[in-house]
Amino acid sequence: MNETDVEHIPVLADVLAEQIILPPDGVMVDATIGQGGHSCLFGQSLSENGILTGLDVDEKAITKAKERLQGLVCKVIVKRFNFSQISEALNQTGIQKADLILADLGVSSGQLADKEAGLSFAEDMALDMRIDKRLKVSAADIVNRKSEKELADLIYEYGEERASRRIARFIVHHRKIQPIKTTGRLADIVCEALGKRKQKIHPATRTFQALRIAVNNELENLKGLLESAPGLLKKGGKIAVISYHSLEDRLVKQDFVRNKEAGIYGIITKKPIVPTREEILRNRRSRSAKLRIAERIGC
Repeated sequence: MNETDVEHIPVLADVLAEQIILPPDGVMVDATIGQGGHSCLFGQSLSENGILTGLDVDEKAITKAKERLQGLVCKVIVKRFNFSQISEALNQTGIQKADLILADLGVSSGQLADKEAGLSFAEDMALDMRIDKRLKVSAADIVNRKSEKELADLIYEYGEERASRRIARFIVHHRKIQPIKTTGRLADIVCEALGKRKQKIHPATRTFQALRIAVNNELENLKGLLESAPGLLKKGGKIAVISYHSLEDRLVKQDFVRNKEAGIYGIITKKPIVPTREEILRNRRSRSAKLRIAERIGC
């Protein structure tokens, strides 16, 4: 299945529309524009004096987003930047302050279905996981080169997988027989390591999460975005972040609290907003989403 064949449904779109109203001449920065679902939603409220800037590292997603946003009357700028480079990206466009910075940290359904991305074990595909193809190290490189201890630590830290040592031991054993080059083989090895334990999720989910985070340097990039945001928001401007696992959500929560204590942010969402049962039924990918919003109040 090709990425463009998969319908892209923006997560928590209705809630975002209720919580955030942009002025017609506002400036929105979609730090993870993906296929443009959230940008299209907010861009429709912007006039010809408004500006919508989108960032992403996935070339296929950028192409799709540009197509989707063609009908908007506001100025649309889409650039291939990692969101950790948001300050540099906005500096290039001449934008100094934004009314909204939005980041949806999830992997899209299209990316999961894209065999070139190598992110999913739903189908057997090359073990890659580089969302930004400019990155040098793939998941296969990590799985086949890291020591057993390094693999165990990585899977435990980024996947929060209690059986990380056993999984790492099985990976090292199997790669001696033959290098692990596909998502299907890695998933089979993890399932073998974990046996028939009852789990709500697929046994390989946490291991795959850990590898994706490591390959794409996701947590460090998120820290970079959060550190840059206060200096890029107008007074009254908002930052909205949708996360999908506890490691991301914890970073966002801690950053918002730290900035609140410093008199920089007011926290709009005292607790994270999660999808309704109806949204989860419509879009299973939304089931683990958590939305946090803060407002720039300091000078």
